[in-house]
Amino acid sequence: MTAPATRTTSVTRSATGSATSTASEQAAAHGPEWRADPYALALRTGQGPLFLRRTDGRLLPLDVERWCAGADVADESVLSRCRGTVLDIGCGPGRLVAALAERGHRALGIDVTPAAVTRTVHRGGTALCRSVFDPLPGERRWDTALLMDGNIGIGGDPAVLLRRTADLLAPGGRLLAEAAPVDVDERCEVRLDDGRGTLGTPFPWARVGRRALLRHAEAAGWRTVGNWTVAGRHFAELVPGTRRRPAAGAPAPLGAAS
Repeated sequence: MTAPATRTTSVTRSATGSATSTASEQAAAHGPEWRADPYALALRTGQGPLFLRRTDGRLLPLDVERWCAGADVADESVLSRCRGTVLDIGCGPGRLVAALAERGHRALGIDVTPAAVTRTVHRGGTALCRSVFDPLPGERRWDTALLMDGNIGIGGDPAVLLRRTADLLAPGGRLLAEAAPVDVDERCEVRLDDGRGTLGTPFPWARVGRRALLRHAEAAGWRTVGNWTVAGRHFAELVPGTRRRPAAGAPAPLGAAS
């Protein structure tokens, strides 16, 4: 899961491994606001409670402890399907990026929260503090993209996100996406809530179950080549079909940006 941010920063290590300023240094330059964010605090401690609070007051629990642990059996079912270079969109604390690096993949995580980037790098992964809608390294050259842990909800519009993701993949590339564990298809405004009265900034989000994910993917020009369930988590493997124009509001493809 990736939380919202209003600024773009660079990385602790670039996609090619070259050193730059640390995510912590860059975050400090942005001021103290991210330090009090419930998501950033949860990532630094490695535990919740942490929720998405909807405008109707309903709380949706977030599994911080699982995100901060190592890859589990459900994650392994995804990792085994990764091919070539891998872009983990909304990498969080980096368990998948680190696992992919251990398997010899060139993997890059992106997340808009500096604490997530820092934790990913500390685990041995490479990460950028950047939105999926920002210019990214290697556009149209990634072999595999990941949208795990609810990240199909990024931006609040799965169709826009799916079209943007298609523009990041190389010919023959694939997307491995995780659906919500319930049959749902909704857009909502949420805030991060630590259960103790601290609330984050409102941001748009989407929740998409398996049937809705496949429906949105087909409408956005994707073809489903597999879907499976492990440990109560639902996944799909998608490949781009007929290319469509980028969605309104998404940046134009940048080719081999770096």
